[in-house]
Parts: sequence; C-alpha cells; structure tokens
Amino acid sequence: MAGSLVFGGAGFIGTHLLRDLVARGVDPVVSADIADPREPVPGVDYRYADVRQAIQLDGSPYDTIYNLAGLVATPGHPDGEYYRTNVTGAVTVTDFADAHGIRTIVFTSTMSIYPTGNELKTEQSALEPLNAYGASKALGESIHRRWQAGHADNRLVVARPAVIFGPGERGNFQRLHRLIRRGLFVYPGRKDTVKACGYVTDLVASFEFVLGLPGNSHVYNFAYPDRCTIGDICQLISAELDKPEPRALLPLPVMRAGALPFEALESAGLRTGISRTRIEKLVESTNIYPQFLLDQGFRFPTTLSEGIHRWAQSLGTDHTRR
Repeated sequence: MAGSLVFGGAGFIGTHLLRDLVARGVDPVVSADIADPREPVPGVDYRYADVRQAIQLDGSPYDTIYNLAGLVATPGHPDGEYYRTNVTGAVTVTDFADAHGIRTIVFTSTMSIYPTGNELKTEQSALEPLNAYGASKALGESIHRRWQAGHADNRLVVARPAVIFGPGERGNFQRLHRLIRRGLFVYPGRKDTVKACGYVTDLVASFEFVLGLPGNSHVYNFAYPDRCTIGDICQLISAELDKPEPRALLPLPVMRAGALPFEALESAGLRTGISRTRIEKLVESTNIYPQFLLDQGFRFPTTLSEGIHRWAQSLGTDHTRR
C-alpha cells in the first residue's frame, strides 16, 4: 500500500484521519501543516508546510493526498485571509500533485457553499455561499476539478461536511457543551433550527468508502441523514451531563445586544467565543442531506445520540457530570 500525504493533518479532523491511515497499514503517512499537531499520532511523520506558498516536500512515496488544509473558523478572520489560504492552498496542493504525478486527491470543502435555510440541500442544489469562507471553498472545489480534468488518471473526491464533532473538537459543540454544563445556554429566538452535523470518525470512514467507488470524480455532502435541530442536540448533551435541558428562550435582538460587551472583550484580546455573528448562526438552519452517500450504500457507523455519547465520554467525568 502506497503512502498518504495529509495537508492540514495537525488539526481535529486530520488527527482522526491520521489514526485511521496508520491503523489500516498505510505507509508512509506524512502530515504537512503550518501548526504543531494537537495530539501526535505514533507512526506519523510530521513536516512543516505552508500551503500559501509553493510546497517543498518530496512527493515520491505517495499515491494519495488528503487536502484538509485551510482557514476554517468563521467569524474570526478578515475576508481576504480565507481566500489567501483556501484558494491559494488549492492551487499549491494541486500543483504539487501534478509535479509529482500523484493521481488521487481527497479535498474537504464545506456545507457553507450552500445558502442557509430550512430547505433540504443535496449535492444537486445550487451553490450560494453567504460568506468569504464558503466562497473560498467553492473556488477551491473549482481548482481541484480543474486539476482532475487535467489527466485521465486523476481521481478527485470532494467532501462537503456539516458541523463535525467528536473527541478533540474545539468549536461549536464544545462551546455548547460548556454553556449547558454551566447552566448558561439560552435559545436565541427559536429551538427548532435545523443543524446538520456528523461524527468525526464517520467522516473519516466516508473518505475511504468513496475512494473505493468506481469513477474519477465524486462530490458528496456529509451529515447524519436524520434531520436534527438545535433542540435535539441540546437535549442529548443535557442527558449526558445529567443536567436539566435548556428551556429559556430570548428574542434574538436581546441576545444580539447582550453580545456587544463580549465583542468588546474580544477586541481587547480576551477570547470569549461570544459574538453577534455566532448567535445569529444558531438561528440559521443548515439542512444538508447526504444523498450521494445513501444512494451508494454508505452506512453511518453512528447515530446522533451514539456520536454525542461517545464524544461526551471522551471528555471525561469532570466534563460530563459537572
């Protein structure tokens, strides 16, 4: 089995992917990232690489590239930074693949290439990114498709994940967990907002599944097929914490106003994770559907409740019962 090169392997999803590759006997496995690994995986060779610049690595041992590198957190960065990282990174990674004759790339895009709203989005839905992050990822998809069309043997898999959670996640689910644990979570205006999501190791399993399908180009959404709301997620997290389910609901304008002091603290350099934009995201439905995976026979290894249970258990007793 030839080796795999993972750009962006130091992060949350990358760490789980690296574990999976090593466990399956892939050799060598190299992680190329600008950041140090959150949790080094034994058997992985970690290299420094900045995808915003021409990549200077040996490409000979690999037959597959996983391009997970990119600027993700939104809000949090000037719009230009998303394009500089996500678009330039798509160019440098595909140029590297061409230069070294690497014929397979898995690229992680995002559900943010679709508009928000309650309407179901499949892979056939129109792309209408509403922010610089989504727009930069849509351009990244186009660059990877151009690479795939450049050689008859090039194979491309594009995954469009929803919100991904699991051990090591430090974003939306962790913030929600922390607020519920402290009894501070309040629904902003509604609790029926659709929130597409998926478990991290299920996402990794989907990479291998789609790579095993015939054909040279596949694009797929990744999220649990069963529709879930922010209320469903809060109910499951509360049960894991043995805490009362949040019931308080405040009008959105009130919560927007309440976020202003926290934004001032952020401006002063104190990270709070609370902003008007993040609050507004809680009332924006993200209803993507994994039509392609289901049509191809992919079976999700977990359900939402099983995924949240595994994730909560990984946090340890101190975090799940206080």
